[in-house]
Amino acid sequence: MHSLEDRSHGVRDGEELDPAALGRFFAAAIPAATGALAIEQFPRGFSNLTYLVRAGDRDYVLRRPPFGAAVKGGHDMVREYRLLAALAPHYPLSPRPVAVCEDPAVLGAPFYVMERARGIIVRNGTGEIAPEDMRAMTEALARALAELHAVDVRDQAFAGFGKPAGYIERQVRGWSERFAAARTESQPELEAAFAWLAEHLPAATGVALVHNDFKIDNVMFDPAEPARIRAVLDWEMATVGDPLLDIGTTLGYWIDADEPELRPFAFVPTDRPGGLTRAAFAEAYVRARGGTAGDLVYAYIFGLCKIAVIAQQIYARYVRGHTADERFAALGAVVTALGRAAGRARRRGTL
Repeated sequence: MHSLEDRSHGVRDGEELDPAALGRFFAAAIPAATGALAIEQFPRGFSNLTYLVRAGDRDYVLRRPPFGAAVKGGHDMVREYRLLAALAPHYPLSPRPVAVCEDPAVLGAPFYVMERARGIIVRNGTGEIAPEDMRAMTEALARALAELHAVDVRDQAFAGFGKPAGYIERQVRGWSERFAAARTESQPELEAAFAWLAEHLPAATGVALVHNDFKIDNVMFDPAEPARIRAVLDWEMATVGDPLLDIGTTLGYWIDADEPELRPFAFVPTDRPGGLTRAAFAEAYVRARGGTAGDLVYAYIFGLCKIAVIAQQIYARYVRGHTADERFAALGAVVTALGRAAGRARRRGTL
């Protein structure tokens, strides 16, 4: 399994970092980093850019927004750094931040540096994984999410990272409005699911640090011990809110082996032999939470709808001529399939 480790490569054209400016920042902010810097790039991901920076015998990871992107919102590197700094004493699976640069003059945008975690990431296209290892990984994923939701966010360090009051209603309304803005064709099942979510708002289940994109390819596993998670990655959307919708996003991404309509559109390889089913993953999460978690069917339907909207937003860019990338042409079918899955879950009341 060592061959599955996430690897860095040469930096893509147009995404180079100024080595002299970065060297001056390292010398001032990270005195332990000595020697000339070597810069490579991790090629995965479609949002913020991630680089490997080697300084002597030490490895660091640098995160910055895409070139030309607005810094606020999903690309707010300073917020992401501060959240990781607040989380570090409470959640050992979060990457350890080292330094932050708020001055856009250094590299063209604010950025931060964190310690490098080493391990394997399970993605579509990842090589063979033994069934017993896949089971251990999916069980560990359930425990890691439950442990995140157990973090005490009353710590003053988390102040200002979210608005938990009315969180579920606000999320349902927000994603419904995003779909309306990106709508290119009728999606009756998805629209009915959003109406159902609005009509059946559950009571709040608690206040927790929610990751908002917790899925198996955002987790790094120990290659020698698959049941051990080394790090949880990509915290750009994390906030303080209701954990019910966080597990909902995870369940929405989860595809079972017996779902032929969804398997061609699987975003992550949860259908590998040996892995927990969606229902078994939910049960493992509930056990780790101490036997209570709220209405997980509602959460699952929300997750499907949220992911459908993300796909629709990209598809709308293609339909409206803002991108010619033919990979996006099939996303309309993805939206339809996710809407149908939400409809099935709503009618049968099960995961």
